[in-house]
Amino acid sequence: MSHPWEHAKITARKFGGQPEEHLPVHNWFDRSKAGLANHRHRAALHHSEGVFWAEEHFGETITVTRDDGSKKEVPTRRIAEDHVAQDLGHIPSLKDWLESLESQRWMRASAGHYEGDAEERPETFFAEKENGDIVPVKCTRSEARAEGFLSPDEVAGRYNSAR
Repeated sequence: MSHPWEHAKITARKFGGQPEEHLPVHNWFDRSKAGLANHRHRAALHHSEGVFWAEEHFGETITVTRDDGSKKEVPTRRIAEDHVAQDLGHIPSLKDWLESLESQRWMRASAGHYEGDAEERPETFFAEKENGDIVPVKCTRSEARAEGFLSPDEVAGRYNSAR
């Protein structure tokens, strides 16, 4: 399935109502296309947890209008499950998606932890601009030395001596 409108037409036929009434749910599922415009965007919301997140976002039901003008409540979860199943043929778990990701080195480094040479670990240093402003810069120690950036201790020392 390529577009939320196509999903909306299918769920309107399946559950009743007009496609416009179903469209917000389908747009919500496909909003991750803004960040990655190919099938991999689906890892963000196209899973069982995403179905429940949609229900939390939209409520347990959406109200649709029948052809005779009367209103009908449709479970959001059914619309959400239908969206995921239309795209993937089944409803995977978030775990299924995450286990399929290839682990990258940056994924394993936690705050304050870096596997590798401390000299090449990115840290925060400070560049002094011509107007005297001091701005943070993320770089390695060797890059900081080469550029003449200040260490956090040097910035603190300047601040304390100016007081």
